[in-house]
Amino acid sequence: MNTKATALYPFVPSGPDFRLALAFLSELGFEKAWEHDGYAGLRYGGAYFILQDIDIAEWQTNQMIVIEVEDLDAYWSELEPKDLPARFPGAKLRPPTDFPWGREIHIVDPGGVCWHVRQANRAA
Repeated sequence: MNTKATALYPFVPSGPDFRLALAFLSELGFEKAWEHDGYAGLRYGGAYFILQDIDIAEWQTNQMIVIEVEDLDAYWSELEPKDLPARFPGAKLRPPTDFPWGREIHIVDPGGVCWHVRQANRAA
């Protein structure tokens, strides 16, 4: 192929409550770029995806998304005081943890999707 891909925009299921998912993702830093017919384009810096108003538990609990942030510890210091698990039923957070593949925060959104937020590789 001579033409190269320039971006990848995955579809992510909202779970049972599309509006709750939008509110939760806003707390993570995502801004809604557009919304139409049960879909919403969400952006946070260079990260972009399409939230779909769909509730398929098997998909949601097996979906994992990885995003990178410039400063993982700074992101955590903004996120932790929001007490998202108390405000959003089903949400879970794991603080910055070192793994063999890098340092990450794990977030499970109210629909069951697991978000891996990792420290950006400064050398890349």
